[in-house]
Amino acid sequence: MTGQLAGRTIFITGSGGVLGSTYVRRMLDQGARVVATDLPGHRAEALQAAHAGNAAFRFYDLDVGDEAQVTEIFKRVLADGWEPNVVLNNAAITGEMLMGAGKPFPDFADTSVADFERTLRTNLTGAFMVARQMDRDIVGRWPATLINVASMYALNGAHHPIYDGMPFKNFSAYGVTKAGIHGLTVWLAGYWAPRGATVNTIAPGAVFNNHSEEFQRRVGELIMMGRMAKPDEIADAMLFLCSAGAGYMTGQLVNVDGGFSAW
Repeated sequence: MTGQLAGRTIFITGSGGVLGSTYVRRMLDQGARVVATDLPGHRAEALQAAHAGNAAFRFYDLDVGDEAQVTEIFKRVLADGWEPNVVLNNAAITGEMLMGAGKPFPDFADTSVADFERTLRTNLTGAFMVARQMDRDIVGRWPATLINVASMYALNGAHHPIYDGMPFKNFSAYGVTKAGIHGLTVWLAGYWAPRGATVNTIAPGAVFNNHSEEFQRRVGELIMMGRMAKPDEIADAMLFLCSAGAGYMTGQLVNVDGGFSAW
């Protein structure tokens, strides 16, 4: 099969979400072999059902916050005959996910240490553990690429008034961890360069996911292009970063935010 990603084997954490599932679909369409991972549950089941029978797709259960699972994941993948040369640190907890667990959205003063540290464990420590295992099992064996997924809020403060009256807010731990993700990128970029590996960060902007018209309006006023992104528009940039065309890029933060960060 020919395509932008022909010959690439891509390993993705957090594959069942809006962006993760879009990445999987688009990467398969572009000729990649895709090793998808996520927590067990309906998102994982839907992803597996969508690609059942596709020989270029493989799924593994993975909690990136569980050190024992991360330590074994690449060994399992390699033993099954898949050799990832691109790894995406995409798994993340958002405030909306915490609410989905039946919790009310807390004000900052009421944010629990447990919720903050749970987010840190998945979004940042989990990304570190995946990268560490990549160092042990992949880097230096063949040319490799790591892409860390940050956010428009990685290096920009949240605009808190847009959340007034909404059922969700911007969660402090999310922005903190997404800023840390790029710190991991620039550290690893220099560390791995002598071993033929590149590391970059992609910072998606506000992605439409059944948001209300009022929230879309508020966010759109902060964005040069005046609207939220479609998942496929983020995937377009991700496909390039996964491709051979990005081979001379490392240590970079790529904003895909419709101009949000430029204002």
